[in-house]
Amino acid sequence: MPLFPKLSLALVVAASLGFAAHSVAAEGMPPVPSSISKQDKLRAGVRCDQPPYGYQDNNGDFAGVEVEMSRQIAEWALGSKDSVTFTCVTAENRVPQLLGRKVDLLIATLGVTPERQRVIAFTQPYRWGASDVLVRKDSGIEKIDDLKGKTLATLKGSVQAKWFEERMPEVKTLRLNSAADALQSFRQGRADAYTHDAATLVVVTGNDDSLRLVQEPFQISDAAIGLRKGEDEWQTYLSAAVERMHEERLFRPWIEQYVPEAIRGYYLSVFEQPKPEESH
Repeated sequence: MPLFPKLSLALVVAASLGFAAHSVAAEGMPPVPSSISKQDKLRAGVRCDQPPYGYQDNNGDFAGVEVEMSRQIAEWALGSKDSVTFTCVTAENRVPQLLGRKVDLLIATLGVTPERQRVIAFTQPYRWGASDVLVRKDSGIEKIDDLKGKTLATLKGSVQAKWFEERMPEVKTLRLNSAADALQSFRQGRADAYTHDAATLVVVTGNDDSLRLVQEPFQISDAAIGLRKGEDEWQTYLSAAVERMHEERLFRPWIEQYVPEAIRGYYLSVFEQPKPEESH
């Protein structure tokens, strides 16, 4: 008989603690939209093949800086970092996944472009990024112009594919579904070079000394969280979350967690330093 009163008291205390945690998490933040607060879990679209931003580790667990961002938003909005489910998205399908309401937001190496702004909404940027080109060390490719007449591996639906299509149609692009496929095709010799976000390519060169970057950055742009148009409250909330992450300097420990020390400086700069001017 005494068991039930104790159990009831435990439930009351647990509920109180849960409410307090949610209240503290929301402190200083705009109201959470009701469409989000009524959910048990936040649904985040993340990359699964883009370390250190988003990937699945050897145990199949989601990891990376953008995954940690998603968990932090879940804690502030729903009271727990565990209140989030992840959906793997690619450069090609991430916007359709968002528009199809499969996810509540995209934190998926998503660059802000005029074309995308016509279709979806963005928060304030959380970092800037640039594109570069990966080649073999013994390659004669020293600058982007040297790619004319050559084959370049890239991702379907990526900003890099569009950039080369519009500015350098002389370059043949081999468009693959994932970063892993594009890199493998390049390694197998199906392409002379591979273009992607410079931050991603820095990781590749850090693990393979037979490769190098052309080091002619292009397509310098902002990266932001993507959401559906018309969700103004959610946009305000997510922008406030990004601002709070910067104010509390949360990106630094995440970068230290996921990025090897030898290449850490690059990632700290794109999250903490102003965006440079594009020279190309």
